[in-house]
Amino acid sequence: MSERDFTWRDGERTVVFREGALAGAPELLADGIWERFELVTTPRALGAAPLALAERATAVHEVPRGLVPDAAATIIDSVRNPTLVALGGGRVIDTAKAIAAVRGGRVCAIPTTLSGAEMTAIHRLPAGHEHEARHLVRPALVIADPFELTTLDDQRLRASAMNSLAHGAEALYAPLANPVATLVALRGAELLAAALDPPAGERDRVALALGSLLCAHALDSAGYALHHVVCQTLVWVLGTPHAETNATMLPLTMNAMRSRAPEAIDSLAGALGAEAAGIRQRIEALGGGPRRLSELGADQGRLRRVLDAILSRAELRNTPDPPGREELHELLEAAW
Repeated sequence: MSERDFTWRDGERTVVFREGALAGAPELLADGIWERFELVTTPRALGAAPLALAERATAVHEVPRGLVPDAAATIIDSVRNPTLVALGGGRVIDTAKAIAAVRGGRVCAIPTTLSGAEMTAIHRLPAGHEHEARHLVRPALVIADPFELTTLDDQRLRASAMNSLAHGAEALYAPLANPVATLVALRGAELLAAALDPPAGERDRVALALGSLLCAHALDSAGYALHHVVCQTLVWVLGTPHAETNATMLPLTMNAMRSRAPEAIDSLAGALGAEAAGIRQRIEALGGGPRRLSELGADQGRLRRVLDAILSRAELRNTPDPPGREELHELLEAAW
């Protein structure tokens, strides 16, 4: 068995992971339920894709800028066939999932970043259509080319990898944590750390991509808690970039989890090659050094609104011994 080239049948889902998978995507989509599809993408992602992919689509939808609910609402009425191929990063894939959830469709995800969205049924819904969704959508086909997932420059790639690491980390202590998700998450974390330690030019990009995929699979199985609630809310309220927000907060949130889930954090630290007491510093190093919300354009004057929004979310209760307002305030202040 190879960790570098495989096809994984996982219930109703198929994952194709190999170098050159993007180039082979039109052939993989040539038969069966994917023979007729509409493509959801961005100009940047489409520019790196084989021409045949767009030619085979019955329509091509450009995902506009903005949050997923707004982006999905903008293009949902132009979608005629809800068999969708999503080519792009997490926002693109989540937009396709959101539309398919409302329209009763299916999604093939061709990721171009380490977002992990291709592996989960976690997404928001189109604005104004929230009550029309029949179910949340997990992509039924994933075409993952490790070299297409890892094209960002070093600092942005490290931020994206910290988002991936957060997926695996939260899977270790969320309410639905289970032995399978734990094994997968720890292997994913180990791969991410091992790939990020060498200089950028010597990086094992296949290991980095696989680590991301595994951590996302674990999150989809076990759910999420403190870290994701905080980061999602920061992005929604302050408009900070998703990956960089995760990279900024992860050292702090994992440090906050040490007393709440000591066994989980010990295991995570071990997978990263560190001691639990040094997990904050280890994650900061893997992420390219300490980051600050102020560097992301976050308006500290809206901190009260952020705290209100975090405390209103039911998912915060997924955290062992959920933090209260004062502790959350201190956590966010430390990130500024």
